[in-house]
Amino acid sequence: MTLFPRSLFGRNVLLIVVLVVVGQLASALLVRQLIVKPRLAQLSVAVARNVGAIRAGLAAMPPAQREAFVAQFNRRAMQGIADDEEGGGRGQRPLLSRLERRFVNEASRGIALEGEGSEIIWRREAGGSLAVRLRLDGADHWVTLPGVLPAREFTGAWIAASLTSALLALLGALLIHRHLNRPLRRVVASAHTLAGGGSPQPLPEDGPTEIADLSRSFNQMVRSLAQADDERALMLAGVSHDLRTPLTKLRLGIEILREKADEELMARMTRGVEEMDAIIGQFLDFARSTDSEAPVPVSLDALAAEVAAASAGQGMPVALEAGNAPPVPLRPRAMRRVLTNLVENAWRHGLPPVVIATGSSGDSAWIEVTDHGTGIAAAQAEALKQPFRRAESTRGGPPGAGLGLAIVDRIVRVHGGRFELLPAASGGLCARISLPRA
Repeated sequence: MTLFPRSLFGRNVLLIVVLVVVGQLASALLVRQLIVKPRLAQLSVAVARNVGAIRAGLAAMPPAQREAFVAQFNRRAMQGIADDEEGGGRGQRPLLSRLERRFVNEASRGIALEGEGSEIIWRREAGGSLAVRLRLDGADHWVTLPGVLPAREFTGAWIAASLTSALLALLGALLIHRHLNRPLRRVVASAHTLAGGGSPQPLPEDGPTEIADLSRSFNQMVRSLAQADDERALMLAGVSHDLRTPLTKLRLGIEILREKADEELMARMTRGVEEMDAIIGQFLDFARSTDSEAPVPVSLDALAAEVAAASAGQGMPVALEAGNAPPVPLRPRAMRRVLTNLVENAWRHGLPPVVIATGSSGDSAWIEVTDHGTGIAAAQAEALKQPFRRAESTRGGPPGAGLGLAIVDRIVRVHGGRFELLPAASGGLCARISLPRA
């Protein structure tokens, strides 16, 4: 399991979130380097000069007045802080923050340069202010410096601004994704229709250049595939039709020579002509498997019974297991061809008894043809749905063009269904067709 999103929307959101976070961190770094540090240096110089001025003023006073002056100065300095505390302002912070430590170091160097020769000592006062010690004539005077630094390095405004930027970016990503996803969804739906054997409607070729180019290319591909399919069907139909004429002449010649030639030879020739005619019929069926027959509601039970009766009339009895499947919209002639191909395939390559069963499950109905032969390998199931492909076990068996299952798969996909070749419980092959009920 990977944390990297698989959807385009998820990747866009992740990218924008990363960009917002990186942007906020870069902004904070720039603020620190271009605003906080220069202002801290200016503030440290100003405080050092003020402390130097206060120290010079105290030095000029009589020693007896210094304590009262410092007390009066501190009282006035703390008056605003006391008002803040009564209103629920800042609280006591015993430890210096990183910003305060930097300020103290810078200011201490400045105060030392201003003439304070003794060690520079700072302490925390009530309300969070800082006080610096001024040593004059052996006496210590603590001068309070209120409000020189903010109570917090990062306030809620920065977090609120970051969250707002992230939410706006995500909202923009959602809107952009919806705008881009609408034409992409149309392309995906058309691709599914094309993969199912249908003919999708042409996509609009408007919008942004990239989307228009994609739609135009897809429409061109659909037209090319349709043209190739029409040409293939026309070629198969033409070749099959042209072959029927010499076959008819061969059949007529066989009938003329039947009484004069060897009976067994005539029988073999007749079977050969019939096999060739059956193969040509498969070519024609493959060419016509996507004709324009309109779908109508059809009972699968009735269709299975009709095919079973026709098959029994040709010497291929079929057992019927009706499951009261609901009517399904389908092309009757095409689906009848599908069942006929499956029954003939079961009799040709499998073993009796052959069973046609119907049923329904959820929003789909199914019909399946089962034989009791040796079945096929699971790895061959998908390959046998391709045109002109035959199972290894049938290479030396009854002749055929390898189009029967390809015709079935093509017609089922046109109906929006699914064709599967599964191992049967009896050990043979189960050809199962699932069709949507709507």
